[in-house]
Amino acid sequence: MLLTRRYGSMGALRNLFAGLGLAFVAALPLRAEPVTIAALGDSLTQGYGLIEQDGFVPQLSRWLVGHGHEVRVINAGVSGDTSAGGLSRIDWTLTPDVDALMIELGANDMLRGVDPAVTRANLEAIIQKAQEHRLPILLIGIAAPANYGPDYQREFDAIYPELAAQYDTLHYVHFMSAIADQAAKEGAITDYLQPDGLHPTAEGVALIVNDIGPYVEQLIEITGN
Repeated sequence: MLLTRRYGSMGALRNLFAGLGLAFVAALPLRAEPVTIAALGDSLTQGYGLIEQDGFVPQLSRWLVGHGHEVRVINAGVSGDTSAGGLSRIDWTLTPDVDALMIELGANDMLRGVDPAVTRANLEAIIQKAQEHRLPILLIGIAAPANYGPDYQREFDAIYPELAAQYDTLHYVHFMSAIADQAAKEGAITDYLQPDGLHPTAEGVALIVNDIGPYVEQLIEITGN
């Protein structure tokens, strides 16, 4: 009987400690998982002409971490890609760990004179696929230059705000807005654009990231993490 009682007492103690341990673990604050954002885009997203650490995605990642966010940004930018190319790879871009999507596509469509209706249809299909996964979206616009003619410019520029309104996504007006705002300053072109006049320098990317960063913070907030 004594042996039985001792065994029963020790078993009760083990159960007590185990219960206390579970209670302690339950009382600990749950740490949110890092938010994973896929940045689907072309050479502007990919970081054309720059060393990796100076590209858009690495600079944006550092900006977000510096502002207190646990985040991983996937560089899904492909140099030269069109909206059709982005659509062709959206399914394997949206892996189960992706929590949100940034879309930066259309510049190469515009440079090739693609019908804006085609670009719109491709971007709409990408948005629809992301929303099937219940992912919040930041749609980043591209502006057509005036030399394409007023009709083309008007139709192309309308794609992004109209799709954003239709599908209730976040919307950043124009990827190069921050650099365009500096255009009147002496040396802005050489400081912020590479010699091709199309892609930002590391300094130009820093301007872009500082301007677009708060929009990405909104995207993170919508994920709930």
